[in-house]
Amino acid sequence: MNKRKNTVWWIGLIVGLGLINLLASFVHQRFDLTEEKRYSLSKETKHLLLDLRQPVKIEVFLKGDYPAGFKKLANGVREFLQECKEYGKGNLQYEFTDPLKGLSDSSAQYLMDSINYYYEIPAFMLQAPSKVGDEQTQKMVIPGAIIHYADTSIGVNLLRGEKSFGTEPEQLAALYNNVEASMEYKFASAIQKITLEEKPKVGYALGNGEGWGYNVDDAIRTLFKNYRLDTVNIRTSLLIPQYDALVVLKPTIAFSDADKIKIDQYVMHGGKVFWMIDNMYAEFDSLYKSQGFIAFDRALNLEDLLFNYGVRINQSLLQDMQADQLPQISTNGSNQSRLVDWPFFPVVNGTNHPISKNLDGVRLMFPTTIDTVEAEGIRKTYLLQSSSNARVLDAPAKIDFEFLQIAPNVKQFQKKNVPVSVLLEGKFNSLYAGRIPKAVKDSMSASGYHFLNNNAADNKMILVADGDLAINPYSANTGPLPMGTNVFTRYTYANKEFFLNCLDYLVNPTDILKTRSKQFALRLLDPKRANEEKTQWQLVNIALPIILIIIFGVIYQQFRRYRFTGKA
Repeated sequence: MNKRKNTVWWIGLIVGLGLINLLASFVHQRFDLTEEKRYSLSKETKHLLLDLRQPVKIEVFLKGDYPAGFKKLANGVREFLQECKEYGKGNLQYEFTDPLKGLSDSSAQYLMDSINYYYEIPAFMLQAPSKVGDEQTQKMVIPGAIIHYADTSIGVNLLRGEKSFGTEPEQLAALYNNVEASMEYKFASAIQKITLEEKPKVGYALGNGEGWGYNVDDAIRTLFKNYRLDTVNIRTSLLIPQYDALVVLKPTIAFSDADKIKIDQYVMHGGKVFWMIDNMYAEFDSLYKSQGFIAFDRALNLEDLLFNYGVRINQSLLQDMQADQLPQISTNGSNQSRLVDWPFFPVVNGTNHPISKNLDGVRLMFPTTIDTVEAEGIRKTYLLQSSSNARVLDAPAKIDFEFLQIAPNVKQFQKKNVPVSVLLEGKFNSLYAGRIPKAVKDSMSASGYHFLNNNAADNKMILVADGDLAINPYSANTGPLPMGTNVFTRYTYANKEFFLNCLDYLVNPTDILKTRSKQFALRLLDPKRANEEKTQWQLVNIALPIILIIIFGVIYQQFRRYRFTGKA
């Protein structure tokens, strides 16, 4: 009888466990107990995934044998996508692949070049797994994914724009930690862009000497790829159409009052503006052509308009010890040169705002400085600022190669966190309220476009005190390079990421960009202590569970013996 009961009990236990496993395959629940909610999706991402109407397939290039740090990152991507899949309700699928496996060197190189060209995911050299004492080898990895939706696809570069810390294990761990923190934004933003029924419409301003041609190739391509792009000549157009955002990139010709009225009323009607302004004449080409020049005011005639909105661009140049590099000009007639820091090309830092948080450095060229001024109802948030070793040169400022010959005096660079970019938010007031010419007002009314004294709802604009932010260099061999690229070292800074983040913040009503504000604490083991206590923790993690199972088995057998025989 007892034997039969035992058999039934074991069968019931096995069936119960099978049912639990079957139920678990359909229903998943995870409790995120981490302080920073590392494993939780934001409500914006959840809504995006729940609203998917067609299948989205994600191909992730992170399958393979990797070192522990990168393996942890790959597992983090897998866990994140599994969580996304739960909310996708069958409309989100993913797979991990190793696209380079089994390919010859030439075929692998062709594939890497193609993925980089079409999806902007350059291959990354990684130290291959090795045991202590073994020779280290290198392995190429494509650190990203491609998202397919309907008949379109878009790339996700996990490393793009991330701040580099170095190549030591602890430094790579910090990089991978930041990648995990920004992962939700990169995937969610890409899914949102590819699934939008209609892309936001962005206008590119012309008519006042704005950048145009090969030197804005990357900016125009980026705008065309991510938005519906239109151009508008502010001088000749009667009005500025109500775009989702207007880009004003490096104007060089003064704005007339008629131009400013059009911009002002575009803003009053809810239009958003992304200003990238060179307030002073200081051009890189002039430096090499004339062996130096005097930087002076461009006289763009925008001071009153911007001042009214809450910001002032100063007539001064920013120098920073944290800077990009140029070749030092030889003084002894030889052709040899070395790269030296060029303080007029500062590599500025982001702030805690989601637009610029955790970004790699943004390279500027002869930027000016800004101040915020009192403007009723306008909130100001700095987005880019100098390092703690900067200085400001007031106009007129002489710029020549002397700065490349003599090491800068650190004592002269005592300013810190000098702002060069600001976000303005709130209800803007018109510069022309109560003083617009009647003829202009009547002309606007005749076109069905009424003059407004202020914004009816909150609006926003972004200003960067450097028009070269989105200007790209040009190589005689390869053509236009990405914005923010050093033509000598070919290192690319995070200019494009900042450029896109600014536009995303201006045109995106779903606040997906807020997910960039995530920050994960990096909890590294003490290598010395880990090595010293290695045996102890191996025993705790391996031997202790086995001992506990044996003890439990003995107790359980004693309990059963007592229950059925009455003897301990």
